[in-house]
Amino acid sequence: MDAKNYTQISQFLLLGISDDPKMQPVLFGLFLAMYLVTVLGNLLIILLTISDSHLHTPMYFFLSNLSLVDICFSSTTVPKMLVNLQSQCKFITYKNCITQMLSFIFFSGLDIFLLTIMAYDRYVAICKPLHYTVVMNPRLCVLMVLVSWTVNILHVSSQGFMVLQLSFCAELKFYHFFCELNQLLQLACSDSFLQVLVMYLLPVLLAAGSLIAILCSYSEILSCIHAISSVQGKYKAFSTCASHLTVVSLFYCTGIGLYLSSVATENSQSTARASVLYSVVTPMLNPFIYCLRNKDIKSAVKKVLT
Repeated sequence: MDAKNYTQISQFLLLGISDDPKMQPVLFGLFLAMYLVTVLGNLLIILLTISDSHLHTPMYFFLSNLSLVDICFSSTTVPKMLVNLQSQCKFITYKNCITQMLSFIFFSGLDIFLLTIMAYDRYVAICKPLHYTVVMNPRLCVLMVLVSWTVNILHVSSQGFMVLQLSFCAELKFYHFFCELNQLLQLACSDSFLQVLVMYLLPVLLAAGSLIAILCSYSEILSCIHAISSVQGKYKAFSTCASHLTVVSLFYCTGIGLYLSSVATENSQSTARASVLYSVVTPMLNPFIYCLRNKDIKSAVKKVLT
């Protein structure tokens, strides 16, 4: 990008969720509380998986990684929004905007990959229980997490390279509380249809591929559960993956809802409100889902409290 374009876009304006001045203190208190719950809840899961030897299994290794990513995912957007609400200054520099956008893409991609790995873990645990410890060995678990990081680093690097080629000449307003890819591309005035198309398709393909892998895993899991003769055995098998299935459903439903909202309502703050579910509420609810529906986590919490 040349110097002229860079000076033209020294900063962007984040319009946020609401323009009503009376709502700013309310929104600040609400999102501060949600952010603290997100950080503390996910941090609790990480500490429990480290301290409790009963949780030193592949499933909880992946869960602790998911919790760490959720903290980072929420931290890419909420702190800046809180600063904007408190200071009434809604500007963000070009450099910080690009950094925030790429961080959001990176950690949301990691979320997707970890959920996919966890689906495979549940598939092996339920469909191949006798081979579980051999298949899901520590080396493979670490390797799968490293591959997830590597793929997403490459994805974000390609997105960052293409973003830096864009030029901007329209009004530089985001109808959002963070720098979101879709709205950034709408602000671009450079004639690069193929480049923009690739930037749209890459995250969609990664998310769709992961969803297909999750659906394949659960179709096999349901077949294995159906083959179990006793009702108690079916319930026990399904209960081991109920928390993960709930988190996957929440993540993908809110993500698809956000995508459809951004397509249907161009440059509208309603998209920002819809994205709250995906980027703020979902990371906050994940610890509650695992704590309330998982006996091992509940047992570890009781040990800490007693």
